[in-house]
Amino acid sequence: MWHFSASAIAPYSTNFLLVPIPECPGPVCPPPGKAIKIVVLGASGVGKTALVVRFLTKRFIGDYEANTGSLYSRQFTLDGEEISLQVQDTPYVALEGNSEVVVCQEQVNRSIYWADGFVCVYSITDLASYRIIRPLYQHIRKIHPNANIPLLLLGNKGDLLRARQVSSEEGEQLAGELGGSYSEVSARENFDSVNDAFQQLCQLVGRIGGGGSGPSVGPGANANAGIGACSSVCVEKRRGLHLARPKSPNMQDLKRRLKQALSSKSR
Repeated sequence: MWHFSASAIAPYSTNFLLVPIPECPGPVCPPPGKAIKIVVLGASGVGKTALVVRFLTKRFIGDYEANTGSLYSRQFTLDGEEISLQVQDTPYVALEGNSEVVVCQEQVNRSIYWADGFVCVYSITDLASYRIIRPLYQHIRKIHPNANIPLLLLGNKGDLLRARQVSSEEGEQLAGELGGSYSEVSARENFDSVNDAFQQLCQLVGRIGGGGSGPSVGPGANANAGIGACSSVCVEKRRGLHLARPKSPNMQDLKRRLKQALSSKSR
């Protein structure tokens, strides 16, 4: 059973739920209780940040500054257990030229290594963003070669049916091939579908025992495989070294953009 606190569903206020995760004072900083760590990945312009904000605030903002990657946290109860949900937004990924090799910023690779569950997003109006998903999944596999990877594939911008370039059948087929679940959603128009998809992934991560340390890498596995793969600091994470924390969100900036979006709608 999935329960959110009242503050998690109330209208936006100064006490709302997007809370930066505090920096660790030392090399080891376990979260209180169990943590579920999710990373959101995809090409440029597919709506990753819009989906994260929609899920966490129920609000939609259509215009974002270039995403540098923000880490968000909220508390909820899953199957009677208090959970700290951590959602990592990320910069875009791309293919190297005309190849089938995905190129990621170092922050993206660190986030992949860190995460328990993975949300891969494409736009149904952009075939190129869909074609990135398979190489992106292969890249995740290079970093986690022996892990059970809970995967959610989201076809975003489901409200733009006239501009569709990717069918829902193609999305379902790809998700089945990669061993994940699939949902076609609209961050702009439908909170419920976005919320249900993220809930399903969190419940899957909880069932398979994720939380706290990310998917395990098998003995002797090379986490540095692939182009731009995770740096040696990631490999050393399980030996007690502190992995650099992704940038926390600028709360004042997010509040400002939400207020601007709401005021423009009321005009």
